[in-house]
Formats: sequence, structure tokens, C-alpha cells
Amino acid sequence: MDIEVISVSKIPEKLSETASAIQVITQHDIRRSAASNVPEALRLVPNLQVNQLDSRHWIISARGFNSTFSNKLLVMIDGRTVYSPLFAGVFWDAQQVMLEDIDRIEVISGPGGTLWGANAVNGVINIITKTANETQGLYASAGGGSFLKRSVEMRYGGRVTPGFSYRIYAQHYDRGPTFLLNESSSEDNWRFSQTGFALDWAPAGNNTLTWNGNFQKGYEYDQERPSSVDGQNLMGKWKHRFSDRSNLIVQAYWDRSWRRDVRGTINDELGTYDIDIQHHFSPALRHNIIWGTGYRFMNDKTQNATSFVGFLPADRKMHLFSAFIQDEITLDPEVFKLTLGTKLQHNSFSGFEWQPSARAAYTPFRLHTLWAAVSRAIRAPSRIDVDYHIPAYPVPPTEPSVAGGPNFTSEKAVVYELGYRMQPSSDMSLSIAAFYSRYDDLHSVVASPGTLTNHIENGAAGYSRGFEFAGKYFLSAAWQLRGGYTHFYKKLHNKPWNTTDPATLSNLGSDAENLAVFQSILNLPGNFQLDLTARYTGSLAATQFNTRVPSYFAVDTRIAWQKKKLEISASGQNLLKKRHLEVGNGMVIPRSIYGKISWRY
Repeated sequence: MDIEVISVSKIPEKLSETASAIQVITQHDIRRSAASNVPEALRLVPNLQVNQLDSRHWIISARGFNSTFSNKLLVMIDGRTVYSPLFAGVFWDAQQVMLEDIDRIEVISGPGGTLWGANAVNGVINIITKTANETQGLYASAGGGSFLKRSVEMRYGGRVTPGFSYRIYAQHYDRGPTFLLNESSSEDNWRFSQTGFALDWAPAGNNTLTWNGNFQKGYEYDQERPSSVDGQNLMGKWKHRFSDRSNLIVQAYWDRSWRRDVRGTINDELGTYDIDIQHHFSPALRHNIIWGTGYRFMNDKTQNATSFVGFLPADRKMHLFSAFIQDEITLDPEVFKLTLGTKLQHNSFSGFEWQPSARAAYTPFRLHTLWAAVSRAIRAPSRIDVDYHIPAYPVPPTEPSVAGGPNFTSEKAVVYELGYRMQPSSDMSLSIAAFYSRYDDLHSVVASPGTLTNHIENGAAGYSRGFEFAGKYFLSAAWQLRGGYTHFYKKLHNKPWNTTDPATLSNLGSDAENLAVFQSILNLPGNFQLDLTARYTGSLAATQFNTRVPSYFAVDTRIAWQKKKLEISASGQNLLKKRHLEVGNGMVIPRSIYGKISWRY
């Protein structure tokens, strides 16, 4: 409960004192699981729904709207936002981080738009890696198995001077294919490579500078015309400490991604330039203020692999301006805090948007916090809302069957939350959060009277409600248990003027009403380790494009032997069934067994 997190208020605060439904996956939790990539590590969080689509694609959401185009969850890697303006979601196949270098993953379920901006409607995932100074020496690993065919990782960190550290790394893996319902291969074998660096410099004075960069390439290798991705990103951050009560952070990054998606029929090249400035200061003992401003430019270019579907215009230049301010007011020292803030944004599609929030935290005694919040958040329009066309090039007088909505506005949510977090004893921590969300102006495809065209409009609304529970318990110094449960319910309806078949509302997401995760971490005599992760995902209703997915249990295990610098492990994923369905797209995920040897020096 004393772990410091930054995702709730952008400044370090203890987990026990946060007025938010936040959960943290530590490096220890990840290492002691069977996870081999970031999406698999996110399965350890009970407030996320994580479904594997095929060998390389994942669908991840918080508090509903789980679909191929999930778009209400903001994801960051060390402060770099990784969503695509094509659909305001994340291409998870291009977001790889060496798990060994992750310090922690902070997961907020609920709105975070006041600080983080558009798309932080139902949650925020903040992946925080270790500094170069924390990754000194050599790390190398190699492994392979049935589904994860081959995996190789290497990282080396050193120091040029006492204040200047560096890290370089490279990783590569091959994944086998998923399968179709008739048990034939879906031929989506995936190969991915990535390399990068990180630099930390703390010159004399109160300054800290960091730089990092990543370069990646991946492709399917069982097809004559394989799909592929490649990308590069560079980020720099300068921190200046004026005093114990004031600091300034300036961050800038460049990100380029290119993807040739044969299965999705769209080729896309995106260049992103982003700069953010934030200032934190305490003008009085009872006020803790943070404010900032930012600008992002996105240059998106698409090519249509077929004439069936595409974006018109093919290319878009998009601008995003933002400013925010938040004040944490201490009404009663160490007992009651009130946090008020808002963010103002201007995007190229819907203009100005505001996202206010109010949060209150009551701490009657140490490590017990009752909190409540009300927030407004928006999901800004993306290219799939405004520029999407079927067919890609309708020839007059032929009308398109689906056309983007030039007047599409932001989707909106007003969310009410109530939670309690406590540590009743030194070996146990518990948290529970309940929420109620009202949604308006949701994406829908609406038939235009007198035409054959269906336009994309803000034709739906609705609500969701539920609660989330999480806990951690140390049975002994050698045995740790953690896990949680989420219950979720959602009900949507068409607006009165929208006469489209209500059945199409299912396309906004097929959500499990019940999710549960349990992780056991056990140290055995003789330097052995035995770890188990079990998870339950409730059934997913059929949609217009996907079949129903039955509920399922899945169990992952890891057995390892560690002696000083050497670690040998064997892991199994999805052990209960040879294959199982996670998304109703006809592709089934196989059982996976793999071994790994790691060396840390």
C-alpha cells in the first residue's frame, strides 16, 4: 500500500491514499507469471478484459465496450501515448516492451481525461520502465516451445560517469499460428524484432535528462503477401527541480509507425510529433497544484489494399492542443483531501472539449481510505468515425453503403465512483470500487432516409454499472496470493431519431459480465519456484460480425529454478484445454508450453 504511483495525479503519491480505482502490476508479479509479452502481463489485472484475437492481435478494455476497435482506454509507455488515430485504439502487436525492463504497470479503471486527455474514458494503462541506472549489467535469455516458437532477449547497461547511465537492448520472438474452428491453421505465424536504448543524465544541479528510442519490425511469414509492421520512436524528457515544493517537466517525442495489413485491407503510415510541459508547485500548505499544456501533430497516410474499404480522404493532418490544471486541496491534514481539475482540448474533428473532475479522499486512519469521484470524459472522433467508406471509391451515381460522418462529435461519459482501500493487517491489502457511467453520443451506423448509404453518426446512448474487487495476501514469507473479481453490466439504446436495428448496438462491444483472476507465487526449498495464474472470463454475446463465445477458465503455470545469476524455467499457458475461443471471429488460441534460460550479471 506504500507503493508510489503517478497515474492518478501526475505526481508521486502512495497507493493507499489515491482517490481512484487503480491497481499495480509490479516487476515481481510479472516475472513470477507465465507472461511473455505486455498483453499477457495485463491478464494479471482483474479490472481489464483481455482477449487474444489471433497470433499477434489483442483486444483489451476496461469497463466495457470490448471490441476489435476498442477505443475508450488510453495506453502510455513511459508517458508516450500509443493509440492510433485510425480508430482511437491500440495496435498491440506494435507495442512490445521487454518485460525484464518494466518497473511496474499502473492500471486505472475509470476516467482519467482531466490529466491525460481524450480517450481516457474507461481507463488508463501506464507502462513504466526502469531507468538506465536501474538496469546495469548484463541480462540475456533464450527460450522456445510449442506456440512461442523462439524467444531471444539481451540487454546491457553501464555508466559513462557517475551521473550518466545507458542501456541498450534487443529482442526477437517467433509465434506459431492460431487455428480455425475446423482445426486447420489460420496461417498467421508472427515474427517480431525490436531494439532500442535508454540514457539517463543527472548533471550538477537540480536537472535530470532522459532519452530513449525503440526500433521494431514484425511480419507474418506463412503467406505469399505477408502483413507487416515497422516503426521507430524517440523521446526526451527534462526535469528541473526548483525546490521541494516545485518542479518542471518538459517531454517531447517523435513516433513513426507503418503497417501493411493484408487481412485488414488497409495500409497505414503514421507520424506523430508531441510536446508536453507540466509544472507542479505548492503555493500554500493546503494546496498542491499541477498544470500543463501540450501539442500533438499527427500525419496519417493510408493506402487501400482493395477497393472494398478505405478512408476518404486517404491522408489526414491532425492537430491536438491541450491544457489542464488540477489542485489537490488538503482540508484536514492526513485525513481529508479534495482534488479539483479540468482539461481543455481542441482536436481537428470536433473542436474544443472540456473534461472536469472532482475527487475526494477520506483517511480516518493510516492505510484506510474512503474515496469518491465524479468525472466527465470524452472519446474524440477518429478517422474511422469521419473518413471510413465502403466501398473505398464509390463511382457516381453509385452511393457508398457506409460513409463517415463529417459532423461526428465526441462520445461523452459522466462517471460516478465510490471506493474503499485498506490494509487491515501487515500481510493483507484489499480494495473495492463501484461505478455508474452515463454515455451519450455513441458511435452508430445510421441509415440515411432516401439513400442506400448508412452514415456514421452519434446515434446511441446508455449506461453501465458494476464493481471491482482486488486483494493481496502473504500467507508467509514464501507464499503470496493476489487476485480480484469484476462484475460489469451495460445497457445501450438508440436515440429516438435513430431507426437503425437495435441489434447493431452489439457491435459497440461484447463484454463479459464477470471476470476473475487469481495468482499464487510460491518459493519452494532448493531455490525452486512454483507459480500459478488462474482466470475466469464470462461468456461474450454474439454480435453482427462475431459468434457467441462461451465462458471459460484458463490456467497458466511456471516452474523455475534460480541460483544466483542463472534461472531456468518452464511455463504453460491455457493448460486446461488444447484450444479455446476468446473472440467470436473463428480463430482459436492453442495451449502453449515453453522453456526459458535467463542470465543476470
